Amino acid sequence: MTSFVARMTDPTLDKQRPTASGFVATGEPLMSGQAGQDAKFFQRGKIQEFRAELHAAEARDKKFQKRRTVLKKIVANITMGNDMSPLFSDVVACLGTPSLEIKKMVYLFLVSYGRSKPDQIQLVIPSFLQRIVVYLFLVSYGRSKPDQIQLVIPSFLQDCADHNPLIRALAIRTMSYIPLPVVTEALTDPLRHALKDRDPYVRKTAAICVAKVYTADPRRTERTGFVEMLRDLMLDSNATVVANAVAALVEISERHDGVAFRVNYTVANKLLTALQESSEWGQIYIMDALMTFVPQESKEAEIIAERITVQLQHGNSAVILTTIKVLLYLMNYMENRKLIEYICKKMGPPLVTMLSSGPEVQYVALRNILLIIQRRPAVLKNDVKVFFCKYNDPIYVKLAKLEIMYRLAREENFREVLAELQEYASEVDVDFVRKAVRSIGRLAIKVELAADECIEALLGLIDTKVTYVVQEAVIVIKDIFRRYPGRYEGIIPKLCENLDALDEPEAKAAMIWIIGQFADKIENSDELLDDLVYNFLEEPTEACNSFVQLALLSAVVKLFIYKSNSETSKEIVHKVLKWTTEEIDNPDLRDRGFMYWRLLAINPANAGEIVLAEKPPITTDSDRMDRGSLDQLLLHTGSLGSIYHKNPETFIRNAKAKALPDSPALNEKSRQVRVVPPPDQLPPSVIADIPGPSMPPPRPGTSGGGSSVPAAVPPLPSRADSHAQDDSSNAGNNSLIDHDGDGDDADGGGDVGSDEGDAAEHLRPNGGGSGDPYANMDSAFGKYMKQDASGKPMGNGNGTRRSGEEDLLF
Repeated sequence: MTSFVARMTDPTLDKQRPTASGFVATGEPLMSGQAGQDAKFFQRGKIQEFRAELHAAEARDKKFQKRRTVLKKIVANITMGNDMSPLFSDVVACLGTPSLEIKKMVYLFLVSYGRSKPDQIQLVIPSFLQRIVVYLFLVSYGRSKPDQIQLVIPSFLQDCADHNPLIRALAIRTMSYIPLPVVTEALTDPLRHALKDRDPYVRKTAAICVAKVYTADPRRTERTGFVEMLRDLMLDSNATVVANAVAALVEISERHDGVAFRVNYTVANKLLTALQESSEWGQIYIMDALMTFVPQESKEAEIIAERITVQLQHGNSAVILTTIKVLLYLMNYMENRKLIEYICKKMGPPLVTMLSSGPEVQYVALRNILLIIQRRPAVLKNDVKVFFCKYNDPIYVKLAKLEIMYRLAREENFREVLAELQEYASEVDVDFVRKAVRSIGRLAIKVELAADECIEALLGLIDTKVTYVVQEAVIVIKDIFRRYPGRYEGIIPKLCENLDALDEPEAKAAMIWIIGQFADKIENSDELLDDLVYNFLEEPTEACNSFVQLALLSAVVKLFIYKSNSETSKEIVHKVLKWTTEEIDNPDLRDRGFMYWRLLAINPANAGEIVLAEKPPITTDSDRMDRGSLDQLLLHTGSLGSIYHKNPETFIRNAKAKALPDSPALNEKSRQVRVVPPPDQLPPSVIADIPGPSMPPPRPGTSGGGSSVPAAVPPLPSRADSHAQDDSSNAGNNSLIDHDGDGDDADGGGDVGSDEGDAAEHLRPNGGGSGDPYANMDSAFGKYMKQDASGKPMGNGNGTRRSGEEDLLF
C-alpha cells in the first residue's frame, strides 16, 4: 500500500521511470524522435551485430548519435521479448555517457536483466553512482546486499544536501525504500531536514518517506517525532504537500500498530481548502482523511458536506466514489432533512454517468450502487431504466443490474421492470434467464399490486416448455403461494402437467411441497406422491442435496393427515417412514422421520395441528442487510470491501476494522444499530489528534478534538418471538432469501434516504463489547426452545431448562 502511495503521488520521479513499452510514465516517448519514426527499430537483431555496433560507436561518436541508435534497437528487441542479456557488460559501459536519454535506456536494460546477472552487477557500481540510475538500482537490490550498502551511504548523505531539489528528493526516497537498520538510522537526520525543506517537492516526497520508514521501524519513527512533523505538514501552504502528508498519516493509522488518526473541525476546513488545488489522487487522500473527522454538532457535518458536494462533478470515478463515501458517512450526523434530500439527488447523476464507462468500471459502480440504494433509496429511486441490460453487456454486469432493478422496483414502476424481465427470460444465456425468472417471482412478493401480472408472466413462461425456465417458474410460484395464501391455487393443475419436466432437486422439492400442502385440493395427490416416492432411496441424501427427500417426507405426512381414510396414503406414509428411520444415514432425515412417526402414533389429531399449522407468509424482510452492518460496509465505499460486500478485515490480513464513531451528533437510530469493533480491533492508546493552528496540543491523557471509541456498548436486543418452523421445503429451499448478504429492499427503508424503518428490527445480533463469541448463544437456539401460552420462550434466561421442564427430545 505504501509503495503504491509513493509511486502515485510522486509524478516527477516517475517521469524518470521508463516502461517496457519504451515510454515513460507520463506518456512521453523515451526516444527523441516520434514513435512513428522509431518503428523501424522494432526488427529482430543479432547479438553479435549489436555488440559490434556498440564497440564501433566508442571510436568516433562525439554526439553519441550512433550509441543512441544501437540502444534504441536493443530496447526495441527487449520490448518484443528477445533475450538481450548477453549484451550486459557492453550496455553497462554506456553508463558513463553524459546523455540522459542514453542513461534511461541503460536503466531499462538493467531493470530487465540486472537480477539475472548478480555476479556482474557489482561492476556497475563505480559508474552507476550517477544518482538517478543508481538509486533505482539500489531500490531493487539494496535490501539483498546489507553488507555492501554501507559503502553507498556516504553518497546518499552527500546527495541529501545537494543544491538540486530533485536530487535531494531522490536520495531520501531511495533510502526510505531500503528497509535496513543501517539505512534507516542514517536517514533520520536527512529526513528531518527534508520535512522542513524550502522546496515543496522535497517536502511532499519526505512525507511519503515517513510512511515507508514507519513500516520498517515504527518505534524509531515515533521517537524521532516524524509523526508530529507530518501533523505540521497538514497545515502547509502547498496543496500537494498537504495531500501527501494526509496520505502518509492515513497509511500509518491503518496499521494495527499505528496511531489513531483523527482531525478536528479546524483542520478539516484547512484540508477542504487544499482540496481544490490538489491532484486527483491528492483529493482522494484528503477525503479519506475526512472520514476520520467526527462531527460533534450536526452543523459541522452539514457544512463539510456542502463544501465537498461539488466534487461529485469530477471526471474521475475514484474521486466520485470517495466523495459519496464521505457524504454517506456525514449523513449519519446530520439533522437537516432537506439537505439530506438535496445531497441524495446530487449523488444520482454521477453514479449513472459511471455506467457509461467500460464493463469493469460499470461492475464496480453497480456493486457500490447496490449498497448505496439499500441505505439511501432516494439516490436512484427514479432511475430504474438506466439499469436495463444491453445486449452486449457481460454476464456479470447483467446479473448486477438485475439485482438493482429488483431493489428499485415499486408500485409506480413495476410494469416497466416486469416487461423488461420478461424480455430477459427469452435470452439464450441460461444463468441470466434463471435469474430473470427468479426476479419475476421476487417482484411479485415485494410489490403486491404486481402479483397478478407476475403470475400471468410466469404461466406464459411455463407454456414455453423450456425445461430450465419451467423449473425456475415452479420454484418461485411455490414462494408466491406462501406470500399470498388462498389466491392462486387455481394454477396448480397447470403446474402438475409439467411434473415430468422437473429433474433438478430444488424444482422437484418445490413441486412436492405444493402437492403436499394442497393435497386436499388435488384429487390425485396420492397417485402423484406415490410416483414420486418410487425413487425415494435413489435421491441424494447429502445434507446439502437432501431437498427432495425432506420434501417427500413432509408431503406424505400431510397427505396422510388430509386423507387419513385412504389406504394408499397409509401405505405411502408407512413406507416412507420405514425407509427414513431404517435405511437412511442422513441424521436430519432420520430424526425428522422419528419425530413424525412419534407424532402420528401418539395422537394424529395433534399431529395435524402441528404439521398443518398456519405458516407466516414470507416477506422481503429476510432480503435485507442488517442496518448496522450496512452502515459499516458503506465506510468502505469504492474499495474491495464494497465489491465483495464484506468488511476488509474478513479477507485482508491485519486490516483494521472500521465503525461509525459515537458522538453527540450521531443519529439515534444509527447509534442503536452501531457496530462496535471487538476489543482487539480498538485503536491503541497513542492518538495523533491534529490540533488546529491556534489550538494548543492536547494534554497527556486526553484525545484532543477527535472523538474516541465510546466506553459504553449498546445493550443487546431481546430475543424476538420465534415463528413456527416451516416444513421440509425450508431446508435450503426458500428461493427468495438472499444468502449472499447483500439484501435489502430499495424502498423497504422508507424514502428520501432518511434513517427510516424500525431500528429494533435491524439491531446487531452480537454484542461488540465483550469479545466472547459464546456470550449470546442463548439467542442462537431461540427457535428451538419450548414456548409458553403467550408464545415467549420458556427458560431461565440463560438458555438452560428450568427444573421440571419437559424434555423436548424423545
